[in-house]
Amino acid sequence: SNVQVMYLRRAIHIPLILLALLLLQVLPASAAPLQTFPSPIPLPDGFNPEGIAVGRGSEFFVGSIPTGAIYRGDLRTGQGEILVPPQAGRAAIGLALDERTNYLFVAGGPTGYAYVYDAATGATAGVYPLTAPGTFVNDVVVTRDAAYWTDSFRPYLYRLPLGPGGALPDPAAVQEIALGGDFVHVPNAFNTNGIDATPNGKWLLIVNSTLGTLYRVDPETGVATLIDLGGGAVPNGDGILLDGKTLYVVQNRLNQIAVVRLNPRLAAGEITGTISDLLFDVPTTIAEFGSALYAVNARFGTTLPAPVPYDVIKVPKS
Repeated sequence: SNVQVMYLRRAIHIPLILLALLLLQVLPASAAPLQTFPSPIPLPDGFNPEGIAVGRGSEFFVGSIPTGAIYRGDLRTGQGEILVPPQAGRAAIGLALDERTNYLFVAGGPTGYAYVYDAATGATAGVYPLTAPGTFVNDVVVTRDAAYWTDSFRPYLYRLPLGPGGALPDPAAVQEIALGGDFVHVPNAFNTNGIDATPNGKWLLIVNSTLGTLYRVDPETGVATLIDLGGGAVPNGDGILLDGKTLYVVQNRLNQIAVVRLNPRLAAGEITGTISDLLFDVPTTIAEFGSALYAVNARFGTTLPAPVPYDVIKVPKS
């Protein structure tokens, strides 16, 4: 009868409503962890960090400037442990991870060396002399074909060609690339700092900390093109991160991250804003995870008693 049909429709309809209400309650809960990732994330006291890289899943890595140690943590839990113990005669400044091999590439600062570690075990996978000690090998980026390091005291990049699948070559494969074109090197000053690359590896991007200038660099020739910021500048530029056509530039002692919108050719851009946080204390480098940036507080010049506490700060992208 019509009454029975109506009853059946209502009997089916009510459970569907209950199911919909249940889904509404469940879906926000599944997204909630993205909002509750901890910040700040503590690092070991006295660690003296500088570089950061995000690895597989939600793991991250931070290097220790004076000891060369590498800390591995989890952005989701905020917990972690020492992956690479202090290494005699080594230093760790900028970091970059090659997801193909799970190798962690490290800039060795004043040692003049680059180091490569297995990000799963912490074992040394490669040691590469890039230049004579006494300069400052600062940051590193890995592309499909090579790893590139900056030198803050010399107008050169160092290139390590990679084999199929990211295979490491012999130390003799290291190449020195002179920076030319529009690049300006200031004597007795801190020059090239952060480095990143386009996804296809066609261009490298670098920042000059002293001048606050950005450059697009041909990785084959070293020819640098000044990125026209319309009169703007990013002084104290440190680590950089390219996300699409947005370049994030950490300005360490200014305690902020500049947001630069680049044109399609990466030849010009506009500083559209800055990201800051009350917890910033001389941030140096950044990594991204989802809609957030993670900045390392290096706390250069701090007057706190030893051992100084250090941490990583999460801020939303802009």
